[in-house]
Amino acid sequence: MEILSVNVGRAKAVDYTDAKGGVTGIDKRPASGAVRVFAPGATGVGGSGVEGDDVCDLRHHGGDHQAVYAFAREDLDVWAVELGRALPNGSFGENLTTYGIDVNDARIGERWRIGRELVLEVASARIPCRTFAGWLDQKGWVRRFTQAAAPGAYFRVIEPGEVRVGDPITLIERPDHEVSVAFWFRAFTTERALLPRVLAAGEALDPRARDAAHTYLAKQSS
Repeated sequence: MEILSVNVGRAKAVDYTDAKGGVTGIDKRPASGAVRVFAPGATGVGGSGVEGDDVCDLRHHGGDHQAVYAFAREDLDVWAVELGRALPNGSFGENLTTYGIDVNDARIGERWRIGRELVLEVASARIPCRTFAGWLDQKGWVRRFTQAAAPGAYFRVIEPGEVRVGDPITLIERPDHEVSVAFWFRAFTTERALLPRVLAAGEALDPRARDAAHTYLAKQSS
């Protein structure tokens, strides 16, 4: 289990985003050498937790609960076949391209040590958006990606540190509940009836996710 690539994106003007200013940092490219990873700050204020990486739409991205986005090389390879095109590391806007670990089976609250210093905690799943579809230039991409339910994971930073290509990934804590990244994703997209069960992840949940689950429960009760 290791890091194949550490990817960062710089803000660029495009015609397929509704972000303020019409810019996006989704075009992420592999960085060379060590890259610092840190807790970027509160949702709506902090951007990416990866040094040199631009987050341009703070309404939906960035902040402590979306500090780092990881996607598996194995899943990129599946999509490369599906789409009939090469997908280099970083193609899905991920900061970390991983190998040898099932990112979508990771549990909310699960902790990974990467290299010697960095400790990340699984926080949520990536929800596809218009910018993602525009970047890939695929009609119906949001629906297609959603149906696959293999979205990759957002992480919060527990212990900051540097990350580089080849760093080993060590699973150091795995919670005893059912709320995997894929489960979380289905609950917030195609299977809303699962939302109450997401609460089993406890304090590891992004407060916005916890509030949404409680709101759903209240509506069902009424």
